Amino acid sequence: MISEIRSVHFVGICGTAMASAAAALKEKGYQVTGSDQNVYPPMSTFLEQRQIPIFNGYAEANLAHKPDLVVIGNAISRGNPEAEYALDHKLKFCSLPDLLREFFIRGKRCLVVAGTHGKTTTASLLTWVFEHAGLNPSYLIGGIPTNLGQGARFTDSEWFIIEGDEYDTAFFDKRSKFIHYLPEVAIINNLEFDHADIFDDLASVQKTFSHMIRTVPRNGLLLGNGDDPNLAPLLNVNFCPVKRFGLGPHNAVRATNLRLGPTASEFEIPSAKFHLNLVGELNVRNALAVVAAAKHCGLTNKQIQSAFDTFKGIKRRMEVRGIAGGVTIIDDFGHHPTAIRETLRALRIKYPTEKIWAVFEPRSNTTRRNVFQQDLADSFADANAVIVSQVARLEQLKIDERLNPERLMSDIRASGKDAEYLADADSIVAHLAKHARGGDVICVLSNGGFGGIHGKLLATLGR
Repeated sequence: MISEIRSVHFVGICGTAMASAAAALKEKGYQVTGSDQNVYPPMSTFLEQRQIPIFNGYAEANLAHKPDLVVIGNAISRGNPEAEYALDHKLKFCSLPDLLREFFIRGKRCLVVAGTHGKTTTASLLTWVFEHAGLNPSYLIGGIPTNLGQGARFTDSEWFIIEGDEYDTAFFDKRSKFIHYLPEVAIINNLEFDHADIFDDLASVQKTFSHMIRTVPRNGLLLGNGDDPNLAPLLNVNFCPVKRFGLGPHNAVRATNLRLGPTASEFEIPSAKFHLNLVGELNVRNALAVVAAAKHCGLTNKQIQSAFDTFKGIKRRMEVRGIAGGVTIIDDFGHHPTAIRETLRALRIKYPTEKIWAVFEPRSNTTRRNVFQQDLADSFADANAVIVSQVARLEQLKIDERLNPERLMSDIRASGKDAEYLADADSIVAHLAKHARGGDVICVLSNGGFGGIHGKLLATLGR
Protein backbone atom coordinates (compact mmCIF):
# COMPACT_ATOMS: atom_id res chain seq x y z
CA MET A 1 0.00 0.00 0.00
CA ILE A 2 2.79 2.40 0.90
CA SER A 3 4.31 2.29 -2.60
CA GLU A 4 1.06 3.61 -4.08
CA ILE A 5 0.85 6.63 -1.77
CA ARG A 6 2.09 10.04 -2.83
CA SER A 7 -0.26 12.42 -1.03
CA VAL A 8 -1.43 12.31 2.61
CA HIS A 9 -4.02 14.45 4.41
CA PHE A 10 -4.15 14.66 8.23
CA VAL A 11 -7.53 15.30 9.86
CA GLY A 12 -6.68 16.90 13.20
CA ILE A 13 -3.14 17.82 12.19
CA CYS A 14 -2.36 20.22 15.03
CA GLY A 15 -1.87 17.56 17.67
CA THR A 16 1.82 17.27 18.52
CA ALA A 17 2.18 13.68 17.30
CA MET A 18 0.11 14.28 14.15
CA ALA A 19 2.07 17.41 13.22
CA SER A 20 5.39 15.68 13.83
CA ALA A 21 4.40 12.71 11.66
CA ALA A 22 3.14 15.08 8.94
CA ALA A 23 6.45 16.96 8.93
CA ALA A 24 8.40 13.69 8.75
CA LEU A 25 6.36 12.53 5.75
CA LYS A 26 6.96 15.89 4.04
CA GLU A 27 10.70 15.38 4.54
CA LYS A 28 10.35 11.94 2.91
CA GLY A 29 8.91 13.59 -0.21
CA TYR A 30 5.17 13.07 0.25
CA GLN A 31 2.62 15.76 -0.54
CA VAL A 32 1.11 16.62 2.84
CA THR A 33 -1.95 18.67 3.78
CA GLY A 34 -3.95 18.91 6.96
CA SER A 35 -6.91 20.42 8.73
CA ASP A 36 -7.89 21.27 12.29
CA GLN A 37 -10.39 23.40 14.11
CA ASN A 38 -7.71 24.71 16.49
CA VAL A 39 -5.07 26.18 14.21
CA TYR A 40 -2.81 28.40 16.32
CA PRO A 41 0.85 28.59 17.40
CA PRO A 42 3.06 26.84 18.15
CA MET A 43 1.86 23.94 15.94
CA SER A 44 0.52 26.19 13.18
CA THR A 45 3.92 27.92 13.00
CA PHE A 46 5.71 24.55 13.07
CA LEU A 47 3.69 23.36 10.05
CA GLU A 48 3.92 26.63 8.14
CA GLN A 49 7.71 26.61 8.47
CA ARG A 50 7.66 23.20 6.78
CA GLN A 51 5.36 24.51 4.02
CA ILE A 52 2.49 22.19 4.92
CA PRO A 53 -0.86 23.75 3.91
CA ILE A 54 -3.40 23.77 6.76
CA PHE A 55 -7.17 24.22 6.41
CA ASN A 56 -8.67 26.05 9.38
CA GLY A 57 -11.79 24.06 10.20
CA TYR A 58 -13.14 20.79 8.82
CA ALA A 59 -14.95 20.64 5.46
CA GLU A 60 -15.53 18.15 2.67
CA ALA A 61 -13.83 20.57 0.28
CA ASN A 62 -10.56 19.98 2.14
CA LEU A 63 -10.48 16.51 0.58
CA ALA A 64 -11.51 17.57 -2.93
CA HIS A 65 -7.99 16.77 -4.18
CA LYS A 66 -8.63 13.10 -3.24
CA PRO A 67 -5.43 12.34 -1.32
CA ASP A 68 -4.02 8.83 -1.56
CA LEU A 69 -4.27 8.42 2.23
CA VAL A 70 -6.27 10.16 4.96
CA VAL A 71 -4.91 9.97 8.52
CA ILE A 72 -7.76 10.44 10.99
CA GLY A 73 -6.82 11.70 14.44
CA ASN A 74 -7.95 10.21 17.74
CA ALA A 75 -10.11 13.25 18.58
CA ILE A 76 -12.17 12.92 15.36
CA SER A 77 -15.59 11.25 15.59
CA ARG A 78 -18.39 10.28 13.23
CA GLY A 79 -20.13 13.38 11.95
CA ASN A 80 -16.89 15.14 11.15
CA PRO A 81 -17.35 16.22 7.50
CA GLU A 82 -13.92 14.99 6.43
CA ALA A 83 -14.34 11.61 8.10
CA GLU A 84 -17.74 11.27 6.45
CA TYR A 85 -16.32 12.27 3.05
CA ALA A 86 -13.52 9.70 3.35
CA LEU A 87 -16.06 6.99 4.15
CA ASP A 88 -18.50 8.06 1.40
CA HIS A 89 -15.80 8.07 -1.29
CA LYS A 90 -13.99 4.98 0.00
CA LEU A 91 -10.70 6.82 0.33
CA LYS A 92 -7.86 4.95 1.97
CA PHE A 93 -7.78 6.02 5.61
CA CYS A 94 -5.93 4.97 8.74
CA SER A 95 -5.22 6.02 12.30
CA LEU A 96 -2.02 7.73 13.43
CA PRO A 97 -0.77 4.53 15.17
CA ASP A 98 -1.35 2.65 11.87
CA LEU A 99 0.68 5.28 10.02
CA LEU A 100 3.49 5.21 12.58
CA ARG A 101 3.73 1.43 12.39
CA GLU A 102 3.89 1.17 8.61
CA PHE A 103 5.86 4.29 7.70
CA PHE A 104 8.23 4.68 10.64
CA ILE A 105 8.41 1.67 13.01
CA ARG A 106 8.32 -1.48 10.88
CA GLY A 107 11.83 -2.79 10.37
CA LYS A 108 13.23 -0.88 13.33
CA ARG A 109 14.02 -1.96 16.89
CA CYS A 110 11.12 -0.47 18.80
CA LEU A 111 11.05 0.10 22.57
CA VAL A 112 7.53 0.75 23.86
CA VAL A 113 7.05 2.35 27.28
CA ALA A 114 3.61 1.62 28.75
CA GLY A 115 1.87 1.77 32.12
CA THR A 116 -0.66 3.92 33.92
CA HIS A 117 1.96 6.22 35.44
CA GLY A 118 5.46 7.37 34.54
CA LYS A 119 5.32 6.70 30.78
CA THR A 120 6.47 10.15 29.75
CA THR A 121 9.29 10.35 32.29
CA THR A 122 10.52 6.84 31.50
CA ALA A 123 10.33 7.31 27.72
CA SER A 124 12.11 10.68 27.99
CA LEU A 125 14.87 9.31 30.19
CA LEU A 126 15.30 6.23 27.98
CA THR A 127 15.46 8.38 24.85
CA TRP A 128 18.07 10.63 26.43
CA VAL A 129 20.19 7.62 27.40
CA PHE A 130 20.19 6.49 23.76
CA GLU A 131 20.72 10.02 22.42
CA HIS A 132 23.54 10.75 24.87
CA ALA A 133 25.22 7.51 23.77
CA GLY A 134 25.17 8.72 20.14
CA LEU A 135 22.49 6.31 18.88
CA ASN A 136 20.29 9.07 17.39
CA PRO A 137 16.96 7.31 18.09
CA SER A 138 13.60 8.15 16.60
CA TYR A 139 11.13 8.91 19.36
CA LEU A 140 7.55 9.90 20.06
CA ILE A 141 6.79 11.04 23.61
CA GLY A 142 3.66 12.55 25.15
CA GLY A 143 5.63 15.42 26.68
CA ILE A 144 8.63 17.63 25.96
CA PRO A 145 11.95 16.44 27.43
CA THR A 146 14.02 19.52 28.26
CA ASN A 147 17.18 17.96 26.81
CA LEU A 148 15.53 17.27 23.46
CA GLY A 149 13.31 20.33 23.08
CA GLN A 150 10.53 18.49 21.24
CA GLY A 151 8.30 15.50 21.80
CA ALA A 152 8.93 13.70 18.52
CA ARG A 153 11.68 13.08 16.01
CA PHE A 154 12.11 10.63 13.14
CA THR A 155 15.64 9.58 12.15
CA ASP A 156 17.34 6.89 10.09
CA SER A 157 18.54 5.14 13.25
CA GLU A 158 17.58 1.51 13.86
CA TRP A 159 16.06 2.55 17.22
CA PHE A 160 12.55 3.86 17.83
CA ILE A 161 11.40 4.74 21.36
CA ILE A 162 7.71 5.45 21.82
CA GLU A 163 5.35 6.15 24.68
CA GLY A 164 2.67 3.46 24.46
CA ASP A 165 -0.71 4.83 25.47
CA GLU A 166 -3.55 2.48 26.40
CA TYR A 167 -6.18 4.97 25.21
CA ASP A 168 -8.14 3.95 22.13
CA THR A 169 -6.81 4.47 18.61
CA ALA A 170 -9.58 6.10 16.56
CA PHE A 171 -13.36 6.12 16.17
CA PHE A 172 -13.06 3.08 13.89
CA ASP A 173 -10.45 1.23 15.99
CA LYS A 174 -11.18 0.96 19.70
CA ARG A 175 -8.04 -1.03 20.48
CA SER A 176 -5.38 0.67 22.56
CA LYS A 177 -2.75 2.66 20.65
CA PHE A 178 0.10 0.51 21.94
CA ILE A 179 -1.28 -2.56 20.14
CA HIS A 180 0.13 -1.12 16.90
CA TYR A 181 3.74 -0.45 17.85
CA LEU A 182 5.61 -3.75 17.23
CA PRO A 183 7.62 -3.76 20.47
CA GLU A 184 10.96 -5.53 20.56
CA VAL A 185 11.17 -4.39 24.17
CA ALA A 186 7.99 -3.57 26.09
CA ILE A 187 8.24 -1.79 29.44
CA ILE A 188 5.21 -1.79 31.72
CA ASN A 189 5.76 0.49 34.71
CA ASN A 190 2.54 -0.25 36.58
CA LEU A 191 -1.15 -0.89 35.97
CA GLU A 192 -4.20 0.75 37.52
CA PHE A 193 -7.75 1.54 36.55
CA ASP A 194 -7.88 4.73 34.48
CA HIS A 195 -9.72 6.22 31.47
CA ALA A 196 -13.14 5.52 32.92
CA ASP A 197 -14.75 6.77 29.70
CA ILE A 198 -13.50 3.74 27.72
CA PHE A 199 -12.69 1.06 30.31
CA ASP A 200 -15.31 -0.46 32.59
CA ASP A 201 -13.02 -1.74 35.32
CA LEU A 202 -9.52 -2.87 36.20
CA ALA A 203 -10.02 -6.21 34.44
CA SER A 204 -10.68 -4.48 31.12
CA VAL A 205 -7.46 -2.45 31.51
CA GLN A 206 -5.54 -5.64 32.30
CA LYS A 207 -7.03 -7.25 29.21
CA THR A 208 -5.79 -4.55 26.84
CA PHE A 209 -2.30 -4.70 28.39
CA SER A 210 -2.33 -8.46 27.92
CA HIS A 211 -3.05 -7.92 24.23
CA MET A 212 0.00 -5.66 23.91
CA ILE A 213 2.12 -8.24 25.73
CA ARG A 214 1.10 -10.82 23.12
CA THR A 215 2.82 -8.73 20.43
CA VAL A 216 6.28 -9.03 22.02
CA PRO A 217 8.31 -11.45 19.87
CA ARG A 218 10.21 -14.45 21.20
CA ASN A 219 13.49 -12.65 20.52
CA GLY A 220 12.29 -9.55 22.36
CA LEU A 221 11.85 -8.73 26.05
CA LEU A 222 8.96 -7.89 28.35
CA LEU A 223 10.07 -5.73 31.29
CA GLY A 224 7.42 -5.50 34.00
CA ASN A 225 7.19 -3.94 37.44
CA GLY A 226 7.43 -7.05 39.62
CA ASP A 227 6.10 -5.21 42.68
CA ASP A 228 2.74 -4.32 41.11
CA PRO A 229 -0.01 -6.79 42.09
CA ASN A 230 -2.29 -5.65 39.24
CA LEU A 231 0.44 -6.41 36.70
CA ALA A 232 1.69 -9.66 38.25
CA PRO A 233 -0.81 -12.06 36.59
CA LEU A 234 0.02 -10.64 33.14
CA LEU A 235 3.73 -11.42 33.43
CA ASN A 236 3.32 -15.20 33.62
CA VAL A 237 3.83 -15.84 29.91
CA ASN A 238 6.19 -18.25 28.15
CA PHE A 239 6.11 -16.99 24.55
CA CYS A 240 8.71 -14.24 25.15
CA PRO A 241 11.44 -13.52 27.72
CA VAL A 242 10.17 -11.73 30.84
CA LYS A 243 12.22 -9.74 33.34
CA ARG A 244 10.75 -8.19 36.46
CA PHE A 245 12.17 -4.99 37.92
CA GLY A 246 11.44 -3.33 41.24
CA LEU A 247 12.45 -3.05 44.87
CA GLY A 248 11.32 -6.49 46.07
CA PRO A 249 13.79 -9.38 46.45
CA HIS A 250 12.02 -11.50 43.80
CA ASN A 251 12.88 -9.08 40.96
CA ALA A 252 15.58 -9.95 38.42
CA VAL A 253 16.53 -6.26 38.20
CA ARG A 254 16.35 -5.02 41.76
CA ALA A 255 17.15 -1.63 43.25
CA THR A 256 18.75 -1.73 46.69
CA ASN A 257 20.18 0.84 49.11
CA LEU A 258 17.57 3.35 48.01
CA ARG A 259 18.31 6.92 49.10
CA LEU A 260 15.73 9.59 48.38
CA GLY A 261 17.11 13.10 48.77
CA PRO A 262 15.54 16.55 48.30
CA THR A 263 17.28 17.11 44.94
CA ALA A 264 18.33 13.63 43.78
CA SER A 265 17.90 9.91 44.30
CA GLU A 266 20.36 7.02 44.46
CA PHE A 267 19.98 3.27 44.08
CA GLU A 268 22.12 0.24 43.39
CA ILE A 269 21.83 -2.87 41.29
CA PRO A 270 24.30 -5.77 41.68
CA SER A 271 26.72 -4.37 39.11
CA ALA A 272 26.53 -0.62 39.69
CA LYS A 273 25.35 2.38 41.66
CA PHE A 274 23.18 5.02 39.98
CA HIS A 275 22.57 8.66 40.84
CA LEU A 276 19.46 10.35 39.44
CA ASN A 277 18.61 14.06 39.39
CA LEU A 278 14.93 13.31 39.95
CA VAL A 279 13.06 13.10 43.23
CA GLY A 280 10.83 10.37 44.65
CA GLU A 281 10.41 6.61 44.64
CA LEU A 282 8.26 6.57 41.50
CA ASN A 283 11.13 8.14 39.55
CA VAL A 284 13.55 5.56 40.92
CA ARG A 285 11.27 2.84 39.53
CA ASN A 286 11.13 4.70 36.20
CA ALA A 287 14.93 4.88 36.13
CA LEU A 288 15.25 1.21 37.05
CA ALA A 289 13.15 0.29 34.00
CA VAL A 290 15.41 2.47 31.85
CA VAL A 291 18.53 0.77 33.23
CA ALA A 292 17.10 -2.68 32.49
CA ALA A 293 16.05 -1.76 28.93
CA ALA A 294 19.27 0.07 28.07
CA LYS A 295 21.50 -2.73 29.36
CA HIS A 296 19.45 -5.26 27.38
CA CYS A 297 20.12 -3.17 24.26
CA GLY A 298 23.87 -3.18 24.86
CA LEU A 299 24.53 0.08 26.68
CA THR A 300 26.93 0.13 29.62
CA ASN A 301 26.38 1.29 33.19
CA LYS A 302 28.81 4.15 32.50
CA GLN A 303 26.84 5.32 29.46
CA ILE A 304 23.58 5.17 31.41
CA GLN A 305 24.93 7.11 34.39
CA SER A 306 26.47 9.74 32.13
CA ALA A 307 23.03 10.34 30.61
CA PHE A 308 21.39 10.41 34.06
CA ASP A 309 23.90 13.08 35.13
CA THR A 310 22.87 15.38 32.28
CA PHE A 311 19.11 14.71 32.21
CA LYS A 312 17.17 17.94 32.79
CA GLY A 313 13.64 16.62 33.24
CA ILE A 314 10.40 17.08 31.32
CA LYS A 315 8.09 20.02 30.95
CA ARG A 316 4.96 19.71 33.10
CA ARG A 317 6.48 16.98 35.29
CA MET A 318 7.20 18.69 38.63
CA GLU A 319 8.46 21.61 36.54
CA VAL A 320 9.32 24.76 38.47
CA ARG A 321 7.70 27.51 36.41
CA GLY A 322 9.10 30.32 38.52
CA ILE A 323 9.33 32.00 41.91
CA ALA A 324 7.31 35.15 42.62
CA GLY A 325 6.99 36.93 45.92
CA GLY A 326 9.06 34.12 47.41
CA VAL A 327 6.43 31.56 46.36
CA THR A 328 7.55 28.64 44.15
CA ILE A 329 5.09 27.72 41.36
CA ILE A 330 5.27 24.11 40.14
CA ASP A 331 3.47 22.68 37.12
CA ASP A 332 2.60 18.97 37.09
CA PHE A 333 0.49 16.88 34.70
CA GLY A 334 -0.95 14.75 37.54
CA HIS A 335 -4.57 13.80 36.85
CA HIS A 336 -4.98 10.43 38.59
CA PRO A 337 -5.04 9.92 42.38
CA THR A 338 -1.86 7.83 42.33
CA ALA A 339 0.00 10.38 40.21
CA ILE A 340 -1.14 13.19 42.50
CA ARG A 341 -0.12 11.25 45.60
CA GLU A 342 3.34 10.38 44.23
CA THR A 343 3.99 13.95 43.01
CA LEU A 344 3.10 15.43 46.40
CA ARG A 345 5.10 12.72 48.18
CA ALA A 346 8.15 13.64 46.09
CA LEU A 347 7.59 17.34 46.72
CA ARG A 348 7.44 16.68 50.46
CA ILE A 349 10.91 15.14 50.19
CA LYS A 350 12.11 18.15 48.20
CA TYR A 351 10.40 20.72 50.45
CA PRO A 352 10.31 19.04 53.88
CA THR A 353 9.29 22.08 55.95
CA GLU A 354 7.57 24.39 53.46
CA LYS A 355 3.82 24.81 53.17
CA ILE A 356 2.68 22.96 50.04
CA TRP A 357 -0.53 24.05 48.32
CA ALA A 358 -2.06 21.49 45.96
CA VAL A 359 -4.20 23.13 43.26
CA PHE A 360 -6.08 20.53 41.26
CA GLU A 361 -8.24 20.77 38.14
CA PRO A 362 -10.56 17.74 37.72
CA ARG A 363 -10.85 17.69 33.95
CA SER A 364 -9.82 14.17 32.85
CA ASN A 365 -12.55 11.71 31.95
CA THR A 366 -11.70 9.71 35.07
CA THR A 367 -11.37 12.41 37.75
CA ARG A 368 -14.62 14.07 36.63
CA ARG A 369 -16.31 10.83 37.67
CA ASN A 370 -16.81 9.42 41.16
CA VAL A 371 -14.83 6.22 40.53
CA PHE A 372 -11.99 7.70 42.60
CA GLN A 373 -14.09 9.77 45.00
CA GLN A 374 -12.31 8.59 48.16
CA ASP A 375 -8.93 7.90 46.53
CA LEU A 376 -8.84 11.49 45.30
CA ALA A 377 -9.37 12.87 48.80
CA ASP A 378 -6.65 10.59 50.17
CA SER A 379 -4.16 11.52 47.42
CA PHE A 380 -3.55 14.98 48.96
CA ALA A 381 -2.03 13.56 52.16
CA ASP A 382 1.32 15.33 51.72
CA ALA A 383 -0.17 18.74 50.95
CA ASN A 384 -0.84 21.31 53.67
CA ALA A 385 -3.74 22.96 51.85
CA VAL A 386 -5.85 21.96 48.86
CA ILE A 387 -7.72 23.96 46.25
CA VAL A 388 -9.93 22.19 43.72
CA SER A 389 -11.35 24.02 40.72
CA GLN A 390 -14.85 23.48 39.42
CA VAL A 391 -15.21 20.03 37.87
CA ALA A 392 -15.00 20.36 34.09
CA ARG A 393 -18.07 19.56 31.97
CA LEU A 394 -19.89 18.00 34.92
CA GLU A 395 -23.25 18.49 33.19
CA GLN A 396 -22.20 15.99 30.50
CA LEU A 397 -22.18 13.14 33.02
CA LYS A 398 -25.08 11.30 34.61
CA ILE A 399 -25.74 12.47 38.15
CA ASP A 400 -24.82 9.10 39.65
CA GLU A 401 -21.47 9.13 37.79
CA ARG A 402 -20.30 12.61 38.79
CA LEU A 403 -17.54 13.43 41.24
CA ASN A 404 -19.17 14.95 44.33
CA PRO A 405 -17.24 18.17 45.10
CA GLU A 406 -19.02 18.76 48.42
CA ARG A 407 -18.05 15.31 49.70
CA LEU A 408 -14.51 15.76 48.37
CA MET A 409 -14.11 19.01 50.33
CA SER A 410 -15.60 17.44 53.45
CA ASP A 411 -13.24 14.44 53.28
CA ILE A 412 -10.16 16.61 52.76
CA ARG A 413 -11.10 18.92 55.61
CA ALA A 414 -11.74 15.94 57.85
CA SER A 415 -8.05 15.08 57.49
CA GLY A 416 -7.17 18.43 59.07
CA LYS A 417 -6.36 20.39 55.91
CA ASP A 418 -7.70 23.66 54.60
CA ALA A 419 -9.67 22.95 51.42
CA GLU A 420 -11.44 25.27 49.00
CA TYR A 421 -13.61 24.54 45.97
CA LEU A 422 -13.28 27.54 43.65
CA ALA A 423 -14.79 28.23 40.26
CA ASP A 424 -11.82 28.93 38.01
CA ALA A 425 -8.21 30.01 37.64
CA ASP A 426 -8.95 33.68 38.37
CA SER A 427 -10.71 32.98 41.66
CA ILE A 428 -7.95 30.56 42.68
CA VAL A 429 -5.27 33.17 41.92
CA ALA A 430 -7.18 35.78 43.96
CA HIS A 431 -7.44 33.34 46.89
CA LEU A 432 -3.74 32.47 46.80
CA ALA A 433 -2.76 36.14 46.52
CA LYS A 434 -4.44 36.68 49.89
CA HIS A 435 -3.25 33.55 51.68
CA ALA A 436 0.08 32.35 50.22
CA ARG A 437 3.24 33.55 51.96
CA GLY A 438 6.90 33.78 50.98
CA GLY A 439 8.49 30.35 51.18
CA ASP A 440 5.29 28.50 50.23
CA VAL A 441 5.14 26.05 47.35
CA ILE A 442 2.13 25.92 45.00
CA CYS A 443 1.82 22.76 42.91
CA VAL A 444 -0.69 23.04 40.07
CA LEU A 445 -1.99 19.63 39.00
CA SER A 446 -3.78 19.51 35.65
CA ASN A 447 -3.67 17.77 32.27
CA GLY A 448 -4.80 20.96 30.53
CA GLY A 449 -3.97 24.66 30.31
CA PHE A 450 -6.02 25.49 33.43
CA GLY A 451 -6.86 29.00 32.23
CA GLY A 452 -3.22 30.10 32.14
CA ILE A 453 -3.07 29.83 35.93
CA HIS A 454 0.72 29.50 36.13
CA GLY A 455 1.39 32.82 34.41
CA LYS A 456 -1.39 34.52 36.36
CA LEU A 457 0.03 33.29 39.66
CA LEU A 458 3.52 34.45 38.80
CA ALA A 459 2.28 37.88 37.69
CA THR A 460 -0.04 38.40 40.66
CA LEU A 461 2.30 37.11 43.36
CA GLY A 462 5.15 39.07 41.77
CA ARG A 463 3.21 42.28 42.44
